[in-house]
Amino acid sequence: MIETVRLSKTFGANKALNDISLQINEGEITGLVGTNGAGKSTLLRIIAGILRPDSGQVSVDGKAVYDNPEAKRDFFFVPDEPYFFTNANGLSMAAYYESIYPTFDMDRFRKLSEAFSLPVKSRISTYSKGMKRQLSILLAVSSGTKYIMLDETFDGLDPVMRTAVKSLFAEEMSERGLTPFISSHSLRELEDICDHVGLLHKGGLLLSESLDDMKTGLLKLQCVFSDEGDISTVKENLHIMADERQGMLHVMTVKADRAKALEVFSHIDTVFFEILPLSLEELFIAETEDNGYDVRKLIIQ
Repeated sequence: MIETVRLSKTFGANKALNDISLQINEGEITGLVGTNGAGKSTLLRIIAGILRPDSGQVSVDGKAVYDNPEAKRDFFFVPDEPYFFTNANGLSMAAYYESIYPTFDMDRFRKLSEAFSLPVKSRISTYSKGMKRQLSILLAVSSGTKYIMLDETFDGLDPVMRTAVKSLFAEEMSERGLTPFISSHSLRELEDICDHVGLLHKGGLLLSESLDDMKTGLLKLQCVFSDEGDISTVKENLHIMADERQGMLHVMTVKADRAKALEVFSHIDTVFFEILPLSLEELFIAETEDNGYDVRKLIIQ
């Protein structure tokens, strides 16, 4: 487990992180979302032991990270702008990381590079942004570390490559217990991959929850009332967190379980009624608005 306890970091007059406590559990994909400048990169660099926090602690499986090579062997960090040696190609970078990580699997790297059609014998300076991102991800996966941390994971990748990377993470988690910690400025990029998501805003952690826990007791309802006055009955019996009107159609987010919602609507005459799953974006909107924030103003879609 990776754990941060009350991390804070200031750069001049800028409070980059403020009292951040977060747990990254083994065997789960944890996502961190927030706008540019929210503090994501600073948090990842502190966890990776690149930056020292002003206060607070960070540990990987109970080991302090900063200035501790033993702890750093357990993870591979990919920054938002991956660094490669001048005139290096994919194979020479793989050889470099093989000299650092005892668990680096060169055969795995070659096979993945072939599967991703990555020209590892060509100079990286000739690569596109997406190809550089692919290379950094393949190096991270091939390192054989228990954890990988990736800043703006899918930046520069086309939809096909994003799907391929997500499938690769799933395969590595299943086969060897990899634990990825990934950041993004877009909730939609984390929609179908994360088990746990945190929302960072202006250096503070507004929300950090398991998606299963978030989904428990939250429903999206669509209905058209035969008598519009029946909305009062719904309000009396269900906690309506949001109610958007599209003509006669109500699209409501309610805090209730399915059985309770069905029981309430069994006594109401509707022209149309259905219960739908909530997207990750809708879950965040509901949770943050219920706590006085509007996530739509805090994240980039």
